[in-house]
Amino acid sequence: MKVVVIGGTGLIGSKLVAKLNERGHEAVAAAPNTGVNTLTGEGLAEVLKGAEVVVDVSNAPSWEDDAVMNFFRTSTTNLLQAEADAGVTHHVALSIVGTDRLDNGYFRAKLAQEELIKASGIPYSIVHATQFFEFVAAIADAATEGDRVHIAPVKFQPMHSDDVAAAVGRTAVGTPVNGVVEVAGPDVFQFDELIRKVLAAKNDPRTVVTDPHARYYGSELEETSLVPVSGAQLAETRFVDWVAQQQ
Repeated sequence: MKVVVIGGTGLIGSKLVAKLNERGHEAVAAAPNTGVNTLTGEGLAEVLKGAEVVVDVSNAPSWEDDAVMNFFRTSTTNLLQAEADAGVTHHVALSIVGTDRLDNGYFRAKLAQEELIKASGIPYSIVHATQFFEFVAAIADAATEGDRVHIAPVKFQPMHSDDVAAAVGRTAVGTPVNGVVEVAGPDVFQFDELIRKVLAAKNDPRTVVTDPHARYYGSELEETSLVPVSGAQLAETRFVDWVAQQQ
């Protein structure tokens, strides 16, 4: 089947395109650098011709509150209209575990995206994934004040980007669930302890401060804010094995 991957040249999108093509599908990467722009609508009608499935793994270029909301509202509206015109029968979107539980501009924009998808009338599946292994170091950077990294002692269940792409791919070629599929890493950590271990492994001199009120990109966390509530599909790759591969 023809699967158009919006954001198909990014971290997840490029892995997803490769996995789908390996399985014999016609996966097409669609992004501004391939002539497809969901914000303006450029190239959408052409790339969607003959597509049965559209997978949206795109991300906003700016996370400023107004900009990110405009990106997801505008791009999703344009994409869904183009899909309706093209007769697409399955819309798949990658989102985040905790979208409905965290209060910051980015998560509000992702929630708005999900609401547009649900109201579109197009059969859909939304994949909620936990944070990627690849972004753990960036999380520490965002939480740094001086030489101290403030992290809340809550549950954290990251997963490998390869496993995210695999989960999205399985969902894309399956029957629309008209709901949410949650995926997560195989191991649950305490957030501050994991960040402490990651920095130690890198000989990073920063001190991790266990701070119950530390914010996660502007949101104060509860114990289960960053992990699935129940019934998530668990990925295979363990964080300790991924770290070993990076060394």
